[in-house]
Amino acid sequence: MKNLFRVLMCLCVFSTMTGTAVAKNDFKVAWSHYTGWEPWQFIKDSGLMDKWAKKMGISTVEIVLVNDYMESVAQFTAGAFDAVAVTNMDALTNPAFGGVPTEVVIVGDYSNGNDGVATKSGAKMQDVKGRNLKLVALSVSHYLLARCLQIAGMAERDVTVTNVSDADINAQFATDPEKTATVVTWNPILMSIRQLPGVTVLCDSSQIPGEILDMLVVNKNVDERFKKAVTGAWFEAVAMMKTGAPGNAKALAAMAKSAGGTLAEYKRQLTTTFMYYTPADAVAYIAGQQLKDTMEFVRSFCFDHGLYGKAKSKDEVGIQFPDGTVMGSHGNVKMFFTDRYMKMAADGQL
Repeated sequence: MKNLFRVLMCLCVFSTMTGTAVAKNDFKVAWSHYTGWEPWQFIKDSGLMDKWAKKMGISTVEIVLVNDYMESVAQFTAGAFDAVAVTNMDALTNPAFGGVPTEVVIVGDYSNGNDGVATKSGAKMQDVKGRNLKLVALSVSHYLLARCLQIAGMAERDVTVTNVSDADINAQFATDPEKTATVVTWNPILMSIRQLPGVTVLCDSSQIPGEILDMLVVNKNVDERFKKAVTGAWFEAVAMMKTGAPGNAKALAAMAKSAGGTLAEYKRQLTTTFMYYTPADAVAYIAGQQLKDTMEFVRSFCFDHGLYGKAKSKDEVGIQFPDGTVMGSHGNVKMFFTDRYMKMAADGQL
């Protein structure tokens, strides 16, 4: 035991002297229920993650379901996870603005109807004027609400917003005795809510295509082997989701079960999800002008609505794109879009 102690002490001294550290070999990914993120459970259960971890020479990648979406983002920001499934807006306003160098390694899809404003009474957005709307505050639901109100010629001052966890919003809406009960949420919660008698979806994300991106982000300083492993596992899994692909039926059935619904329901949810089934398609999007336009719109919204806290300018945090251009502060870049790992997947280099 004493000899072991001396060996460990020597290793620590050597590490300090050389400025290196023992390589980390165990990593954690956080995800929460959403149509475009259900593949993560399949990646875990099917053994794909273990396969890619072994291929990249790392011990384990633990994929953890966190039922409260914003809690998963908060835990990533606090350093409890190496990666988190998150939207573009929430990645910007939480870890990036919180000082965590946040790197987007996978762009998986964009919401094309998966997020919506649902009510027990009403036929158009104007009908929510004066109501108390429940949603996950400061999330993409808040963003969608603002955009839907804007499209309808209204503003947030026309409604009251109450913060409710995504883990509770379904039950609260279903049991709410108010005839004017209205919520803003995402699938699979939205799918469940819209099946309730008399419920109408007044506005959804298909009216703002490409603005709500669903991604996997990592701490930029995390081991490159981990970034390669999650990218490889992800695109192997989503390739199975395409109609006619080998393993399609098994993969979709597993994802539907994870989502808590039937296969038919999950397939319906996919019709309102613009999935990037191949890394080449994701690379084409991330390298295009639309991403820059979207992030300009998103960061402006975040600043205008106080999601940047006491920041004096929307330029306080920099966003870097794959071509090296920076939006905002060049001296405080905290959100990095990279196509490096998706290109490697597209080129068969992982």
